[in-house]
Amino acid sequence: MHRNDVESWNATAKVFHWAMAALIFAQIALGLVAVAWHVSPRKLDLLVWHKSIGMLILALLALRLAWRLAHRAPELPWEMPLWERAGAHFSHFLLYVLMIALPVTGWVISSASNVPFRIFWTIPLPAIAAPDKAVADLFATVHGWLVTLLAVVLFAHVGAALRHHYVKKDTVLSRMLPWRTS
Repeated sequence: MHRNDVESWNATAKVFHWAMAALIFAQIALGLVAVAWHVSPRKLDLLVWHKSIGMLILALLALRLAWRLAHRAPELPWEMPLWERAGAHFSHFLLYVLMIALPVTGWVISSASNVPFRIFWTIPLPAIAAPDKAVADLFATVHGWLVTLLAVVLFAHVGAALRHHYVKKDTVLSRMLPWRTS
């Protein structure tokens, strides 16, 4: 129940995967809407939601990484070519790096902009950078590029999973589906 088996991820891994996927897609939408919204109290609320979910993703990622270090991943299908295995490992590595880098760069933007922030309007988040407009602007640019990279990596990740399921007809996607039991 708590261990992955050779063919499938366990329930804990699936909950982490799908919860974080939902949060990440919500983040992208919230970020795009917040940036486009006119200056108003609603925009500030959207930004609080965006930043709060970013910190939630960072906290869940820490739990997910701790869990993942204690649980071996199911083996990839034996017939998968080496280049696909390397691509799968690299794209997962990039996803983890981006799930760390995006909330951290957002946190730096907030701090360098001298904008005090409370996660979900309650938990104060300490500043991790001194107020500095140039730093805020630089990290805002980096944050934007990282979002673009995330979109590309997510497109590849989802595309590869669908390719494995519908074209190659292997178990790469089905073993992470929530309704499949280990």
